[in-house]
Amino acid sequence: MKEILSPLHVGQMNLPSNEAFRAAFEGIFARRHYANHGPLEQHLDKALAEHFQVRHAISVVNGTVALILLLKALDIQGEVITPAFTFSATAQSLLWAGLKPVFCDVNVESQMLTAAGVTKAITPATVAILGVHIWGRACDPIALEELAAERGLKLIFDAAHATSCTFAGRRIGGFGDAEIFSFHATKVLNGAEGGCITTNNDALAARLRVMRSFHDGTGDPSGLLRMNAKMSEAQAAMTLLGLDAIDGFIAENRARYERYRKNLAHIPGIRFLHHEGYGENNYQYVVSQIDAQAFGLTCDALSNALQARNVLVRRYFSPGLHKSPPFSEERWNLPVTDDLCRSLLQFPSGQVINLEDVDAVCSLVRSLQAGTL
Repeated sequence: MKEILSPLHVGQMNLPSNEAFRAAFEGIFARRHYANHGPLEQHLDKALAEHFQVRHAISVVNGTVALILLLKALDIQGEVITPAFTFSATAQSLLWAGLKPVFCDVNVESQMLTAAGVTKAITPATVAILGVHIWGRACDPIALEELAAERGLKLIFDAAHATSCTFAGRRIGGFGDAEIFSFHATKVLNGAEGGCITTNNDALAARLRVMRSFHDGTGDPSGLLRMNAKMSEAQAAMTLLGLDAIDGFIAENRARYERYRKNLAHIPGIRFLHHEGYGENNYQYVVSQIDAQAFGLTCDALSNALQARNVLVRRYFSPGLHKSPPFSEERWNLPVTDDLCRSLLQFPSGQVINLEDVDAVCSLVRSLQAGTL
């Protein structure tokens, strides 16, 4: 069995070629326009709108700020229904925007909110639904749109996992009132750091463009509260280079995902999430579910054993936001979320992981399951 000498990470870490990177940054230095809505950021907004098939894309400094800015632009007060099975920034953004998160359990199969589940959580204090697309799958968007319209609620989506993914033949980015994306270094499309908000609402887009910067150049007299959320030219350059290469990144991700599934298909107690029926996927995450009784090890034990051997698997989103400060003071009954947090494990993928690395990880998993290590 091949020894894994260097750490293998879950994050994508997709980088452009040195030549493309140098050319892009030489242009920035020649123009000496580093921030305040330079030509690359303006070009990126148009390119992202085209890519996500929406009327507007508003680039910002990162995905968390994108969500906070969007929530403030919606001008709402009250409770927002959202899952606890998500990254902490989702719910903490609600607190930053002065809103109260109300956690709703997710569906056991999709691992996301459904309209049926959200309906049970709606109260007179509910003002919005914040769905989260995870693992590149869409969070029941059409049914949630119908529910939000019926109940007079705002509907937004955290689409940090869902760049280039589709649902019902539509590119994720155009559902609800707006969606946000992350271009963090670990994402399939990255600007080293960055994010954007997508929407088909002209008025909302105009508000967001004013609010994201003190230097929007419009002379807008509305008195809207502003923040320094604008994206730099360096981030825009990196994101544009990634956008040019994204189809290749996704194809390579899929090859790694398929290799994991093939290599471990006959190992009892480990099941890789499939994406059939969910639309096009970016394969950013290789997600497995561990049945401790059938596999012979708990998810925790397998994770610890792999990490000790340089396979830096992750346990998204254990233990769940409902059991993490500052939300753990309130008691929440979320049995599906609890089970997912106990059983899910994400395997290394991304640009620096080749198929030989995948084979080595799978060999290690087989040995651990067989008890030969």
